[in-house]
Amino acid sequence: MLPFDKCPVCGGEMVEKDVEKLLRGGKHTAVLSVRAEVCLHCGERLYSKEVISRFEQIRSKLMRQELADFQPIGQSFQIPGEYSNTQC
Repeated sequence: MLPFDKCPVCGGEMVEKDVEKLLRGGKHTAVLSVRAEVCLHCGERLYSKEVISRFEQIRSKLMRQELADFQPIGQSFQIPGEYSNTQC
């Protein structure tokens, strides 16, 4: 049984699903799959205490650049601000 019968944000139905979460720490980003309760109406996600604790551990490692446990999946790029207001 799920801890919430209804979404605390909109009152919609909650279901347990596997979701993808992006975590940022410093200049680094990690992608992971976790279980969450997800509202079928508004998309709100609720995570268990254990999952939130894991998020904090991963963010901390990213900030300290302790990346040995992580698998690279590509590169990320930042576009300079002057390009954000122009069409490419």
